Amino acid sequence: MRTFLPFLVLFVGTAACSAAQTSSTEFAGDPAGGGPGAFGGASNGANGDADSGALAQPGTLTAGAWDDNRNYDVFTDYLSKHVPQKIPFAHDPQTTAEDAAHLLFAGDRTAKALLDVAIVIDTTGSMGDEISYLRTEFQAIASAVGARFPGAQPRWSLVAYKDVGDEYLAKPFAFTANPADTQAALGTLSAGGGGDYEESPEEGFKALNQLQWRSGADVAKLAFWIADAPQHPWRTQAFADAIDGSRALGVHVYPIAASGADEQTEVSMRSAAQVTGGRYLFLTDDSGIGGTHKEPLVPCFFVTKLDRAVARTVAIEMTGTYEEPAPADIIRTGGDPKNGRCLLGNGTQVDVF
Repeated sequence: MRTFLPFLVLFVGTAACSAAQTSSTEFAGDPAGGGPGAFGGASNGANGDADSGALAQPGTLTAGAWDDNRNYDVFTDYLSKHVPQKIPFAHDPQTTAEDAAHLLFAGDRTAKALLDVAIVIDTTGSMGDEISYLRTEFQAIASAVGARFPGAQPRWSLVAYKDVGDEYLAKPFAFTANPADTQAALGTLSAGGGGDYEESPEEGFKALNQLQWRSGADVAKLAFWIADAPQHPWRTQAFADAIDGSRALGVHVYPIAASGADEQTEVSMRSAAQVTGGRYLFLTDDSGIGGTHKEPLVPCFFVTKLDRAVARTVAIEMTGTYEEPAPADIIRTGGDPKNGRCLLGNGTQVDVF
């Protein structure tokens, strides 16, 4: 995985994860592993300096966002034309989209009182920069969330995952109300493993689903999944089952695609976001950092700093009200958004997020 998202639920994956391995409460990673990742642009699974991302400063990374539930016809058209392997969810994705449309026209989602955020991050060899950047950024983000929503009693968790044959498949850290605990957990992570392109995100999500999420309709539950590679083809059903499990818990998945992500990665991430009611975030080249980031096959978006995109996502989840980025935060746009929509060449309109 290359560039990463500094907020909420991150999926940490490192090497090949096998279903036979179990998760533990702490992990060490491989200090010798890890490539330049988001900032250096090494190939997934390559070895190198696991912490080269330390050269990047907080507030540097840039990202766009897209909501497939608000634009379900565009999503189904994308799946029909570009998908190497579709994700066989048990829950009907169209039902999710219809539910989202109902909430949109009814005034968006309802406001939440409490906040649980999990960070799911791939910790294989190409993720060194993302891990380093997250260490730098997390405390500031947690402080900003606490300041804006002081009564939300925010709790933080972390899940790291690797791949089959690595030292571990998934390592979860329990929810804590003290951001310093999560900051300390991040300090134990390093990148290593992952000998091929695909990793084992399904193991990370299985561990995510075992966390002690708070129950109740007043809890906003977010999972930020940071990665640059999809699941192995023969583990696609297991991946779908794990995402269905997150949906059943009411967890909204917000993937963050890093540099090096391919078409299957986009498919898996957008599908996970769509079926759980989250949104797809993707790092862009506007930061001038690291390798090339895939421009997603979406027609309408704003590019802002990643930390602003994450903060806006949390605010929308907590207030239940959609908000566009402040004009001063917009670095560029994809398409020509006006009044919350883009007019496409075929005459149809899509919603921007």
